[in-house]
Amino acid sequence: MGMLDISIVKRYIRMADDGWHQGWHERNGGNLTYRLTPEEVAEMKPFFDAQPRPWVNMGVTGENLAGEYFLSTGSGKYFRNVILDPEDSICVVEINDKGDSYRIVWGLVNGGRPTSEFPSHYMNHCVRAKATNGAYRVIYHAHPANIIAMTYVLPLTDRDFSRALWKSATECPVVFPGGVGVVPWMVPGGADIALATCEKMKEFDAAVWAHHGLFCSGPDFDTTFGLMHTIEKAAQIHVLACSCGQGIHQTIQDDELRAIARDFKVQLREEFLD
Repeated sequence: MGMLDISIVKRYIRMADDGWHQGWHERNGGNLTYRLTPEEVAEMKPFFDAQPRPWVNMGVTGENLAGEYFLSTGSGKYFRNVILDPEDSICVVEINDKGDSYRIVWGLVNGGRPTSEFPSHYMNHCVRAKATNGAYRVIYHAHPANIIAMTYVLPLTDRDFSRALWKSATECPVVFPGGVGVVPWMVPGGADIALATCEKMKEFDAAVWAHHGLFCSGPDFDTTFGLMHTIEKAAQIHVLACSCGQGIHQTIQDDELRAIARDFKVQLREEFLD
């Protein structure tokens, strides 16, 4: 048995490959991180490097996840290569006891570092872990074309995007009843976008990055990938309906959204409804 035989590693690789096959990861676009459980870390430790690599300061601090371990895609690595050569494409990193630095303990065998968005991922892991009492472990960023297209035509508000998506597909109010947050365009990889996304992730499971992509969180791979998939499918329906050139003549009404929420026993964000 080796590192690549461990169940959580196999499931991580599968999710990365699924995202590639959806067309969400052109070139080296997108990134995926997973916060490991203590049991998973114990299973992996026999395969960690004999000599951990140097500590790297992240430029951000999150004390509530100090000492934890994460699976991460590598900076400049291609999602299409994760399944072909995982040891070159992904890594396990350890966070120091102050919560402000990481070091690689496995992977990226040909050199490199975790995704350039790792500080943003880490801070959002800290936020989502606090908001969900530790339940959420996955942060996933991708570039789905239709949700990006919507950022060029809709007002960049949480309410406008949540309503458009809820009304585009019946399952949406059930899958993300809290709606989605929207972050205005910012240079990726820096502290500003990390902090702005953290503010949204205090309230939402997903945040749209204007003219860039989508940022999703969840307790496991299936839930997080399903959230991304559902939002992008709804965005595709919205874009297709608008592109017909006839205007939207009928849609799910607000009281019908409330009826969906009632029957499926979820709580819609009422301030987004008329």
